[in-house]
Amino acid sequence: MIILLNGSINSGKSTVAKLLYKSLTTSALLEIDSFHQMIEWMPIDQAVPLNLENALSVIRNFSKHNIHTIVPYPLSQKNYGYFKNGLKDLNIPVAVFTLAPTLEKALTNRGSRILDEWEKERIKYHYKIGIPTPTFGEIIDNSEQTPEQTAKYILDKIHELQSKS
Repeated sequence: MIILLNGSINSGKSTVAKLLYKSLTTSALLEIDSFHQMIEWMPIDQAVPLNLENALSVIRNFSKHNIHTIVPYPLSQKNYGYFKNGLKDLNIPVAVFTLAPTLEKALTNRGSRILDEWEKERIKYHYKIGIPTPTFGEIIDNSEQTPEQTAKYILDKIHELQSKS
């Protein structure tokens, strides 16, 4: 199974992904941002397509080896379409969940993370372009949930999907 965790910066994707990773056997946690760290010199608008291409290759490789892949990343409609198209021949379930706290909540420092100005502006941009309100997957308002509650909800949904397969 492939689990795409969508949402803006600071929506809880990485924290929830780590909880899912600990709960699911034979799983891998793929942080697409780690690809960008390899090419930090490249402007983000050029790096994103390359990062997604690399991620798709890794997801396909893990899937070939029956490893569930958890992917936390802000997905635009275009980038979701890229993944959907690139995975359609695998015949593996893809579950998509968007973490969508209120903008006010996303703009607050949560846990040990202290947002800088660039991150705050990027969050506003994500909300402006509709990252928290996509036309795909399930949207979860996790404004008042703990990461553990959100992860449990997603795990329950995943188990439902697996029992139907």
